[in-house]
Amino acid sequence: MEGDITVTQANRKLPAVTGTTRRIKDNAADWHNLMARWEKLNEDGFNVAGSIVAITLTRPQSDQLLGVDESSSPSSPSPPSPASGGAAKLQDECCKLQEVIDKMVVVVKKMERLTALQQGVQDLEEFQFGLEGRKLFHSWNAKHFNSSCVLLESFSQELKLKQTILQQLAHTATSDLSMVYMSCWLHQPFITPQTRLTLEAVLLETGHHPL
Repeated sequence: MEGDITVTQANRKLPAVTGTTRRIKDNAADWHNLMARWEKLNEDGFNVAGSIVAITLTRPQSDQLLGVDESSSPSSPSPPSPASGGAAKLQDECCKLQEVIDKMVVVVKKMERLTALQQGVQDLEEFQFGLEGRKLFHSWNAKHFNSSCVLLESFSQELKLKQTILQQLAHTATSDLSMVYMSCWLHQPFITPQTRLTLEAVLLETGHHPL
């Protein structure tokens, strides 16, 4: 994904970008920037997860079984006993992955605020101009921008998946299951091509990207 979008006079080709249109245009830029931030965190997390898998699969079999048998906390990863080989390094990597997910939580919370803001804009437009609304940019009215809800749902579900992977990865004793977790982390099944196309449509409509 491209770098951060800043709303400037240069990319404000449509006239009278004030009030509702300005808020929606800024909202679209914020969505783009948050998704770019998420992708960077996803890459960072994948690299850390790879380190966890490498450490886990090179431990003695007895240590791996110990890791599988231990129960995990619902809020943070629980690596195997410090007495096992490589446990200190494993715990360090687990903490790094937790930090990545904590940052992802912040991103999703910001997405929630953007979605609430967009809903407020839509409600105001319907109050002032009726259910059909008015054309705000090229052809869309405020209701067309309710895609924020779809985007938020995708990232919320993806965050839950990553939190599950965090809990399980250090306790996985087989390479096949580890690769499944790694693949899920990298390819993000809840963030589909349609998710990215939805944002691209918003950026095109609001003038951030040229038609």
